[in-house]
Amino acid sequence: MILYPSIDSLMDRIDSKYTLATLSAKRARVIQQTGNVYVDRPKSVKAVGKALEEVMDGKLLADGMIED
Repeated sequence: MILYPSIDSLMDRIDSKYTLATLSAKRARVIQQTGNVYVDRPKSVKAVGKALEEVMDGKLLADGMIED
């Protein structure tokens, strides 16, 4: 089983695993509540995976800001 996005590629975007976990968990809660996703065609079914895809695409930054 191949995980997407990989932890190595995510660590290029955010330098702390703690920050990555916290940011993706918070964003996953928002995705579950609203259903809004900032990635056009997410590969993941689960909200945490969708949040990680947003990080990978540069849509979600370490400070929690959303890139336009």
